Amino acid sequence: MAHAAGAPLGAVSRSLSDADGLTLAAPLVSTVAVPPVDRSAMDGFAMRGTGPWRVVGHVGIGCADPVRLEEGEACGIVTGAAVPADATSVMRSEDSVLVGDRLDGPSEEGKHIRRAGEECKAGEQLLPAGVTVDPAVLGLAATVGLNRLTVIPKPRVAALVTGDELVHRGPSGPGRVRDAIGPMLPGLITRAGATAAPITHLPDDGTALINALDTTDAELILVSGSSASGPADHLRPALSALGAELIIDGVACRPGHPQALAQLPDGRLVVGLPGNPFAALVAFLTLGVSALLRMRDLPLPGLTLTPIPGGLQCHPHSTRLVPVRLEPYGAVPVGHGGSAMLRGPAAADALAVVDPGPAEAIAARLLPLDPGARPWAV
Repeated sequence: MAHAAGAPLGAVSRSLSDADGLTLAAPLVSTVAVPPVDRSAMDGFAMRGTGPWRVVGHVGIGCADPVRLEEGEACGIVTGAAVPADATSVMRSEDSVLVGDRLDGPSEEGKHIRRAGEECKAGEQLLPAGVTVDPAVLGLAATVGLNRLTVIPKPRVAALVTGDELVHRGPSGPGRVRDAIGPMLPGLITRAGATAAPITHLPDDGTALINALDTTDAELILVSGSSASGPADHLRPALSALGAELIIDGVACRPGHPQALAQLPDGRLVVGLPGNPFAALVAFLTLGVSALLRMRDLPLPGLTLTPIPGGLQCHPHSTRLVPVRLEPYGAVPVGHGGSAMLRGPAAADALAVVDPGPAEAIAARLLPLDPGARPWAV
């Protein structure tokens, strides 16, 4: 539902240096053949016919007009240089025996020659739209002569952290709680492929929350600490006052069940994060990441199933999110998985998604704690 609620952002043109991590909004199409001419794959000698050969010259990497070879002739050549049109093969330097201008060594027709268009032809589609741009994609784009790519830009995410009891330096104390969610969110947002605005801290005040939601310029707004139903939880009344549609009002999971998703009249999405840190993390991974994937025009990934040696107790009617460490034989709980605890997630490799039921689960799906990680196999 969170994925369906989002909408892909409009395509833009970006230079290669600014496209890393974005999504291709159009197929990547080669403008040229690669390589454009036959090229040597090795340092050595380009030969014509069978040996022995007489060496008659040398072809450097920048030579635009290679020498012409007659039968029984060869020339020195470096990796990447254009192969003379009459050459039938290339011999590696380490396989060659050169005495004066006489060359001996193995010869196999076509050996160590990268043929023109071997990697791609002009006009060939190399990658479809929807691929995430990574360093290899950037290198491929440069290889085929592109300077810019048509991509989906990063969504902008703002976070409103509420709570009169929060302190932002030093430890917790009586009546005071150190804010753990604010320091956690920027890294989560950027790892999810979005741009994080500076964290905004708000008091437990409904009017302040309404004003902040109304004026925040971001495609996705995270609100922590106001998503439950207590006297200091103002998110749902604020959303109602702004005419928002409440799409998800709680999720049957432990921790993180008070999370919420709403859409403001202008299309901006709001995710309500519970005030407990682990619960807030679960809510971001559940609703926030799903909405951001859609904004980036990416699908929801499948979750890999892994065995749980010894089993994990199921909740009767809610999905459990359990911090686990991945071992060759399966996933092992690390403990400290209470809704207010980050010790467990900090030591874990993933969250085991344990479906509800009456007994113990002997297998579970794996939800990456890093929202930028691709699904893995165990």
